Amino acid sequence: MAASAFFLTFFALTCSIALASDPSPLQDFCVADKNSPVKVNGFVCKDPNVVEAKDFFMSGLNVAGDTNNPVGSVVTPANVVQIPGLNTLGISMVRIDYAPWGINAPHTHPRATEILTVLEGTLLVGFVTSNTENRLITKTLNKGDVFVFPVGLVHFQQNIGYGPAVAIAALSSQNPGVITIANAVFGSKPDIPTNILAKAFQTDSAIIANIQSKF
Repeated sequence: MAASAFFLTFFALTCSIALASDPSPLQDFCVADKNSPVKVNGFVCKDPNVVEAKDFFMSGLNVAGDTNNPVGSVVTPANVVQIPGLNTLGISMVRIDYAPWGINAPHTHPRATEILTVLEGTLLVGFVTSNTENRLITKTLNKGDVFVFPVGLVHFQQNIGYGPAVAIAALSSQNPGVITIANAVFGSKPDIPTNILAKAFQTDSAIIANIQSKF
């Protein structure tokens, strides 16, 4: 009986780990058919006989993004939306441009671990561990440095130099998703009731309403 219980526990844990990332492909490729009316977890496969090189291609990551916005950064994605051939392959990437002192605001990727490398400039980066510790792990990165943000954890970057900065990041999902904390909390549609946020942030409702108005 004990052996059976151990086996079932081990099997359940193994299955949970196996399901914790994008599914593995069962053929050479499964190019996303974004015109298919069939809804699946991901995208339906395009007929492999009509697949072309362009399905695996994207250009433009050499082009700097426009950082003229309130946070002073912009993310250029290269995921399954831009490259249909990434469907089922469990990987994507982004280019991030930062104005001087610009930030990539605290956010999380619910479906991916991220590995980031600095191409130009100096970045202050960090992530926060889960409750109840909530420990900030932070590092200053220079050109050529690499840093990892574990899946699901809140993380950020800030350009702490006086010139533009650029980073490239790879993510362990064809569609990692992103939840920007400020946008989700203060810019939800409809709004989270101000009294709930006031209690959560230990402040008054008028301050919360003022912050919500900015989103």
